[in-house]
Amino acid sequence: MRLIEPNLFSLALICLDTLGLSATVTDSGITAPDYQTILQQLTGYFRQIYGRECYLSPDSKDGQMIAIYALALHDANNAVIAAYNSFSPMTSTGAALSNTVAINGITRHASGYSQADVLLTGQVGTVITHGSVSDRNGQTWRLPERVTFDTHGEARVTAVCTAAGNITAAPGDISDIATPTRGWQTVTNPAAATPGRPVERDSALRARQKKSVALPSRTVLDGIQGAVSLLPGVVRLRGFENDTGETDKNGLPAHSIAMIVDGGDVNAIAQAIALKKTPGAGTYGDTLVKVIDRYGLPKDIRFSRPREVNVAVEITLTAFTGYTTLTGDKIRSAVAAYINQQLIGDNLYLTRLYLPANLPGDEEGQTYDITAIKIGRSAQAVKEENLLVAFNEALSGTTEHLTLVVTT
Repeated sequence: MRLIEPNLFSLALICLDTLGLSATVTDSGITAPDYQTILQQLTGYFRQIYGRECYLSPDSKDGQMIAIYALALHDANNAVIAAYNSFSPMTSTGAALSNTVAINGITRHASGYSQADVLLTGQVGTVITHGSVSDRNGQTWRLPERVTFDTHGEARVTAVCTAAGNITAAPGDISDIATPTRGWQTVTNPAAATPGRPVERDSALRARQKKSVALPSRTVLDGIQGAVSLLPGVVRLRGFENDTGETDKNGLPAHSIAMIVDGGDVNAIAQAIALKKTPGAGTYGDTLVKVIDRYGLPKDIRFSRPREVNVAVEITLTAFTGYTTLTGDKIRSAVAAYINQQLIGDNLYLTRLYLPANLPGDEEGQTYDITAIKIGRSAQAVKEENLLVAFNEALSGTTEHLTLVVTT
């Protein structure tokens, strides 16, 4: 049997762009035939050239060669599609997404370090250079390069843990001065530290890119949230505004804004708020930072750190055949993940927990029946009613706080 001459095949490849084997861009986007379609069409073209009697089955040398050509075309089409999709933040991934969002002036967050707002006290005017503090577990936390005590003998800054990863510190844990300095007396962290995060995922980066386009928006509050969201270390945030002449239901004074920010440097957050807020609008929150404007005038900028609400959940269910402890672990994980998806200030509605608790799309969801769900701020206070939170509170769900009561 005569083998196919390579030069004839090369001539045939020149015309492939007219045979429907390449990727095509239309008004609907980019499309390309799959591998089987390419292989079938190439086999048909070769039979037209060399006759129907050609043996081109997969066990033949010529058939295997055609399969290699088809796979090469398929790989080339996939490369073209990937290149086409890399130009949009909605479809690009990995390094391509990192390059795309650079157009908006943002970069992917690298693996993060835990951060904690600390309050330092000492003599007025004392300057701390390259200072550091430590917690009760011996972890070292680095202060900003230069810290100066104000006229009240205080300085509120953000300390960054020197070890990467999920390093925790409860309120009051950071209380030791690691680099003693004349005039520096005490240090403490009034609130819990924000744990470090792994390298930012594509989904989180896309969400942050959407927020970043709010910077030039006509709504000032959107612009402030967009600016703060770009700061390194910011995990989540939410803004509220009171444009009335009276204190609102959240306790916001008249004509003021309140930013609740989880993570990020306190001074960088205050600078971003001061830069974007409108003249005459006040800021509200439990964290006060003095910002010096471009004219050298001091401004008081306030915002809040979210108050974490550890949600206790009690789920009562009837187990059927096939239910195992692994099924229970899946229920706990699904419910905890749903709770953690809620925005700062969002209430937790009881009936909506039934959806993740029933494991939709998982066959193990058919091995039990949920008869009751109770939620609360502690295991002793769970009830069959919605969990209401304040505007500056953030829900936190962990599997350790989820209890399953299994009956048969």
